[in-house]
Amino acid sequence: MIHWKLLIVVLVFYDIFTSTAKGRNDALYPSALRVKRGTVSLLNPTFQTSVEEVNMLYEILLHGLWMDNIYDHFLIKDEELASLRKSKKLEVICEDVLPRKITEVRRLTSMLSMHVGPLRKNDFERTVLTLVYTAHKLIQSKGHQKDMWAESFVKLYKALKQDLLY
Repeated sequence: MIHWKLLIVVLVFYDIFTSTAKGRNDALYPSALRVKRGTVSLLNPTFQTSVEEVNMLYEILLHGLWMDNIYDHFLIKDEELASLRKSKKLEVICEDVLPRKITEVRRLTSMLSMHVGPLRKNDFERTVLTLVYTAHKLIQSKGHQKDMWAESFVKLYKALKQDLLY
C-alpha cells in the first residue's frame, strides 16, 4: 500500500516540476507560441534542425542579415539565400518571435539572468539572433538609447557565454 502512495507522490512532483520547467522555458520567447503567419509548421519555429541549416545560418549572417531602419523589417542581402524556403522561416522568427523593443529585450535579459541550466536549442538560437539584432540597434542608437542597447547586448552576451559553459 505504501508503494502506491510513494508512486503517486513522485508522479505529482514530476508533473509539477515539468510544468514549472516548461513554463519557465516558454516564457523566454512567448511570442514563439503565437506566430501570426497561420501555419502549423511555424508554431514555435526553429531555424536550425541540421548541420546544413547551421551552415546556412552562418552564411546568411556572413553575407548580411540586414534590417530596414524605416520599416524595421529583416532582409537577407544575398538574393539566392533569400529565395530559399528555409530563409522564409528565418524571416518569421526575426519578424514575429524575437523581441524588438528595448523593453522586451530587457525583459528577456532579466529572464535569462534567472534561468537555471542550459538553454533549449531553440532558445539558444533565438538569443543569438536577438544578440545580432541588439548589436544592429546599438550601432544605430544615440545617447541614452545607445547605453540601454549596449547594456542589453552585454547581458545577452553573458547569458550565451554562461550557457556555453554548461
